[in-house]
Amino acid sequence: WMGVPLAVKQYRSSQDQQDQDIIEVKDSNMQQVILSRSVLVSYIVIGLCILVWLVPARAQDDVPMFYPPLPDGPRIQYLTSYSRASDVEEKEEKKSGWLSDFVLGEDGQEEDKGLNKPYGISVRNGQIYVVDTRGSGYAIFDVAGKDYRFREGVGPANMPKPINIEIDDDGTKFVADTGRNQILVFDSNDEFVRTIGKRGQFRPTDMIADGSKLFVVDIEGHRIVVLDKSTGRELSSFGSPGSGDDNFFHPTNIAMGPNKHLYISDTSNFRVQEFTPDGQFVRSYGGGVGTAPGSFARPKGVAVDREGRVYIVDAAFERVQVFNDQGRLLMYFGEPGSRHPSGLDLPTAIDIDYASGPYFQQYADPEFELEFIIAVANQFGRSKVNVFGFGRHKSMSYEEDED
Repeated sequence: WMGVPLAVKQYRSSQDQQDQDIIEVKDSNMQQVILSRSVLVSYIVIGLCILVWLVPARAQDDVPMFYPPLPDGPRIQYLTSYSRASDVEEKEEKKSGWLSDFVLGEDGQEEDKGLNKPYGISVRNGQIYVVDTRGSGYAIFDVAGKDYRFREGVGPANMPKPINIEIDDDGTKFVADTGRNQILVFDSNDEFVRTIGKRGQFRPTDMIADGSKLFVVDIEGHRIVVLDKSTGRELSSFGSPGSGDDNFFHPTNIAMGPNKHLYISDTSNFRVQEFTPDGQFVRSYGGGVGTAPGSFARPKGVAVDREGRVYIVDAAFERVQVFNDQGRLLMYFGEPGSRHPSGLDLPTAIDIDYASGPYFQQYADPEFELEFIIAVANQFGRSKVNVFGFGRHKSMSYEEDED
């Protein structure tokens, strides 16, 4: 009998160890369950945060964006955006819910061609031409024909770093390429024709055609070079490095107004300068460096409408400022960043086209009549090309002298 208590003691010790092992296993399983639930809760919280960020932005997509906002009389409305080939498809073909696209993915997204890092832009008769600095060519968003094409630079038409595009009245395209330090010429069918510019002659960033002349921005030479459009022969030039009225410091973009004056973005001098065609200084736009209205931090694209209003893109301010022909600030438009589709994210170039208005009226508020459209290119963000419309609200009166 002496061995019985010892056996019982050993048995109880064994049972206690088994119970402890069971408890430890349960604790381990419980920790795993708690950890799994924590991870699940984290995913749910992250998902809800994303939805909270997306839903207001998506909800704003259907709310007209006017500048200035109502109840003031609006002159500009955000219309639509383009980034991918599918963006020119008919709206009826793109009615899948955004939430299902977000959760399940968009069908064929991997095959959806689009822009990488655009810079230059030009609009003609319902077609938007956009230079892609990383795509080595230019894209054509054919809004009128609901088609997308890309003109890639290959062979003699190689475009290592295309920057800007200009379209002449006959459909001829001029593409400034800072990788080649030349201008490439394409015909109305986007077939390569020739190059303009000799080695070391200039570093072109933009150009404007007028009559028999081609005005070329030479960012490296801090000047404007005037060429014979047909032969490429240099006729004259104006400008020199500096900060005076007739100087430039890294000019980048150029436009021509209805008075045939040239408007040049003098980027590193934080201003836009107006000159006559023969290089005589007229006036400057911009009140010095800064992000306050009327000033510039990084002026880039410039465009002029038929009334002489000057539209200037500020890549750092991420807005477009509008001045009258005397240099007075009228308004500005665009939303900084990319949360809203109208957002400008490192905007670069801008163009105006009157003939494209009918193709975009469908995107305007029913009470807003378009006069012309304004297209702005963005290097980054949600929308690579933003299209705005300039017009008048039918229910409002406008002061004739407000322009």
